[in-house]
Amino acid sequence: MAKTITLKATDGSTVQFVDEVIGSGAMKDVYFSPDKSYVVGFFRTPQDANAKDRLQNITGVYRDRIFNQPGGDYWEKLFCWPTKLVEWEGKLGVVVPTYQKQFFFEGGRFKGKEKEGKWFASAKLRNRFIEPEYKGAWLTHFHMCIQIARAVKRLHAAGLAHSDLSYKNVLVDPKTGTACVIDCDGLVVPGKYPPDVVGTPDFIAPEVLATRALKIGDPAKKLPSIQTDRHALAVMIYMYLLYRHPLRGGKVNDLDAAKDEELSMGAKALFIEHPTDKSNRPKVANLAPSELPQGDVTKLPYTICGPYLKQLFDKAFIDGLHNPALRPTADEWLTALVKTTDLMQPCQNPQCEAKWFVFDNTTKPRCPFCGTEYHGVLPVLNLYYSPKQGVFKPENYRLMVYSKQSLYMWHVNRFIFPNEKMTADEKRPVGDFHFHNGKWILINRRLPDLWDKDTDTHIGIGQAVELTEGKKILLGKKDGDRLIVVQLVKN
Repeated sequence: MAKTITLKATDGSTVQFVDEVIGSGAMKDVYFSPDKSYVVGFFRTPQDANAKDRLQNITGVYRDRIFNQPGGDYWEKLFCWPTKLVEWEGKLGVVVPTYQKQFFFEGGRFKGKEKEGKWFASAKLRNRFIEPEYKGAWLTHFHMCIQIARAVKRLHAAGLAHSDLSYKNVLVDPKTGTACVIDCDGLVVPGKYPPDVVGTPDFIAPEVLATRALKIGDPAKKLPSIQTDRHALAVMIYMYLLYRHPLRGGKVNDLDAAKDEELSMGAKALFIEHPTDKSNRPKVANLAPSELPQGDVTKLPYTICGPYLKQLFDKAFIDGLHNPALRPTADEWLTALVKTTDLMQPCQNPQCEAKWFVFDNTTKPRCPFCGTEYHGVLPVLNLYYSPKQGVFKPENYRLMVYSKQSLYMWHVNRFIFPNEKMTADEKRPVGDFHFHNGKWILINRRLPDLWDKDTDTHIGIGQAVELTEGKKILLGKKDGDRLIVVQLVKN
């Protein structure tokens, strides 16, 4: 039986681990604590004073800045962040909480293994190896992306870059729509600590690859930073929603495979769905059956992700691909993802694997994944804001309605956004939608000032208002409260 080692961490606390390696990564060997509530990872090679100082900052001042303040417990679910430093037999180690249980496969061929993001981001792996019960729905993939964007936004707000943001370093659970950023011991503190790694293939920014051969210290050499994280985040979101890589297409830039890889992902990187330069479109005839239909950009173009995300994919992979300053921020992705989930509809085909699709603003909505057309009356709520008393302007924000859907405070008031700062009260639904006796209705659950503007009548708590063409409903009278204008799509 393996013995238990007891150590003092650099902060003076006691750390124990069982002297039996349970896993090895590129840089560390990992050991469980006796109760398996945390692991200790020891670096195999000696870490210099600079590396130790960086880790002390990550486990100390930066950890305090993110977790030891109001709302800090929220971030503990989105990061697996190192908590302490230890030394043993001349090796430096970090103490990290154990991953939450939903990030391990409960059954199937990978039972007990971590739900590494790569299994869910590639059509080939997803279609060949992942059982249907672990794939989640398209909507839960959006929820995963929201959590990843939120975590990256928090890192960047603290002045940190992950440096190796990829599906290898994010655990996901499509069933619950949750995600967790891991391997935070390699974080880059810009201007103070250089990165240990340049990143994972598929996620390395083009400018890093293009200057990789330059020596450290060369002013032209590009190293991982917040801007390169933004490229990796865009790639990850594209892959989790479309199950293909945005730069890996049919174009060959060099007959030498290694040189072609460096050019295709670096200096000559080109978006596979570039609207005018189609030279990197994937050649469907060359794709494996397991890569279809997701690999076919004509059947499932990126526009199926809706208008907000299309705009950001264009910024990331056309405008900002070789101009890092133009890349969307994590906050921009977060806003676009949340607004897009409000455009989603359940597919009426019970056999559809995606189960949800984004309303495409047409009079004949259909699911792009299975081709099923929507039948019935579909209410679309156009949200208006009030820049001054009595004046309402369109906000480029819509809410699609489906039966038993909830209305929340972030729909009611433009100054509330679904994030870590929301109060428990703001997270509770304030109303719900139902298809009742052949009519669409909104039932008021908690809004004191809900008004039917057409009839100028108050809709009390517990009362319902019918959603008819052109109906105007005021959601409240506070600063920031919105007006809804109903539009009915009939099919």
